[in-house]
Amino acid sequence: MSESEPVLPWLVIRQDDNGNRYRVGRYATRLEAERVADRLDESLETPDKAPDKRGRRQLYIVERVRVAP
Repeated sequence: MSESEPVLPWLVIRQDDNGNRYRVGRYATRLEAERVADRLDESLETPDKAPDKRGRRQLYIVERVRVAP
């Protein structure tokens, strides 16, 4: 790992149905981030990404931090 690479390069981001994005956490590996995103997604307990009790939809996304050159 070079000095310019982040220590925790993988992000879990929650995106709501309005397109708002919120960083949920940072992780060392993609696998770790995907497991967290899957766990959060399952906790919604709504089949097929159906709206929650308030009529909102949420999506959990895993992204790698991009380092500016």
